[in-house]
Amino acid sequence: QSLDVANNQLRELPSALADCPRLKEANFRGNQLRDKRLEKMVNGCQTKAILEYLRAGGRGKGKAESAREEVRKKKREKQQKKDSGDGEQDEVEEASRLLVKVLHVSENPAPLVVKVSPGVKDVRPFIVCCVLKGVNLKPGNALKRFLSVQTKLHEDVCERRTAATIATHDLQLVKAPLTYDIQPPDELKIMPLGRKEIKAKDLLRQLHLEAEEQRKQKKRQNVSGLHKYLQLLDGKDNYPCLVDAEGAVISFPPITNSEKTKIRKETRDLFLEVTSDTSLQICKDVMDMLILKIAELNRFALENKEGSGSDAELDALSGPGGLEPGNLPLVVEQVRVVDTDGNLKVLYPSKTDLATVSSLLTVIR
Repeated sequence: QSLDVANNQLRELPSALADCPRLKEANFRGNQLRDKRLEKMVNGCQTKAILEYLRAGGRGKGKAESAREEVRKKKREKQQKKDSGDGEQDEVEEASRLLVKVLHVSENPAPLVVKVSPGVKDVRPFIVCCVLKGVNLKPGNALKRFLSVQTKLHEDVCERRTAATIATHDLQLVKAPLTYDIQPPDELKIMPLGRKEIKAKDLLRQLHLEAEEQRKQKKRQNVSGLHKYLQLLDGKDNYPCLVDAEGAVISFPPITNSEKTKIRKETRDLFLEVTSDTSLQICKDVMDMLILKIAELNRFALENKEGSGSDAELDALSGPGGLEPGNLPLVVEQVRVVDTDGNLKVLYPSKTDLATVSSLLTVIR
């Protein structure tokens, strides 16, 4: 199930690896592979994507290439249908797709900015952020489903938080401007979700003890995969943190975010953050997927008109002159990540972002 051949002198990976159905985790990092594209993938992609690339024969025939070819094929087919007057069905399908509207920095009177201090490059260098407005967490189990979606993404695409970590905040409780910084373990203080304020080093000690206790109870040889992310900070002199304008730590990746900005049923607008010590692209891919999942949850809540007395509100939205249920666009506000001199490092979503989920989302730019 697990294969670790990191930091060896491998030049190629055999395609036969793709025929190992039980292989769940593979670490090929630190090998100077001849296939430079594959070398990038092993440093930033999930095991599944790497195996699919090998299965396809590698060298430009991987998943991304076949996905692009698939998109081109669909465009050709769509154009052919239009030319033959058979585009009506396509328009129905287009209308039923989820909508997301991007609000550009230039159109936003008060855009959010995250400043990055130089020290993070040696600890956890990559961060991508955005604001998502129009989320509906009030009905029924919407909040519970939202939290379980985040957990599932952490386990799957984030590879149990070892590739990337998601933090979600109530925008109304976020005091801008924000700084992505580093602090020593015995100085960094945070009020973790569901806990009292604690120093980072003490929190990690607690979590290690809890992980070890869980291992003993389940009679396992190693600490469970869910706690593997705790090891990412081993030996670090400083820990990464997102600090608000009041100097409070609202996020301590990859460990926890803060009770101060906790999501509630009443939350309508979110501040989303994804960090990684692996690659910027994995942050963007995870953010794409997170936005898609939230859009799906929004539509589910509207279409099923779950309880909590919000029927009148939902009817007003989907009634005469309103939009159809599920077709209410979420608004994604661009967030700039800049260095201490104000130079742009990352802007999300850019023109090329949200492409990985474009088959399910209609993005209005």
